[in-house]
Amino acid sequence: MLHIRVLVLHVIFFIGVFSLCAMSSKSKLQEFSDMDISACASSCGLPSHVDLSGGKYPIQRSEEEWLERLSEQQYHVAREQGTERPFENLYHDSKKIGLYRCIGCDTPLFTSMDKFDSGTGWPSFTRPIDNRTLGETRDTSYGMVRVEVHCNVCGSHQGHVFPDGPEPTGKRYCINSASLRLEEAESPKMVGTLVESWYLD
Repeated sequence: MLHIRVLVLHVIFFIGVFSLCAMSSKSKLQEFSDMDISACASSCGLPSHVDLSGGKYPIQRSEEEWLERLSEQQYHVAREQGTERPFENLYHDSKKIGLYRCIGCDTPLFTSMDKFDSGTGWPSFTRPIDNRTLGETRDTSYGMVRVEVHCNVCGSHQGHVFPDGPEPTGKRYCINSASLRLEEAESPKMVGTLVESWYLD
């Protein structure tokens, strides 16, 4: 009987924690201190400890070249598998039509047509443009099992993919704005043209 009571208390505790973490609006997040936010961070908001340094990617750059190309935040996220704060990043609520390219090499990874508001505070997509250009790695950091995603052309960390997205794929690619560069376009057709031109180059 005591074991059942302890189990019930644990369940109530975890429901409370998950309810707290589920508050996704920016105003509600601002009610918490920095320590509360990090303690309540979703699995999307935790950095990755996947080592991508040994990958044989088509585009290779020295550390000096990466540092010259990227800002400090971009380098931390894309090259050190870091993350950025929810709701305080460039593309989390962007409604602009366009092509989202890898910040490290300009490879087209996502389109605005596959972007949706996940309520998490990070840009979220239902699918990449091409599964061949977005690699996946098992990430077991923080005692969780997640799927890290990175650019398969230059090895830049993008974020993680989760199986809780909307139809038609049921996936949520939770991506850092710092890993992306949005190339705006006048229409979805123009986005298709931009993607096609990259493959033809």
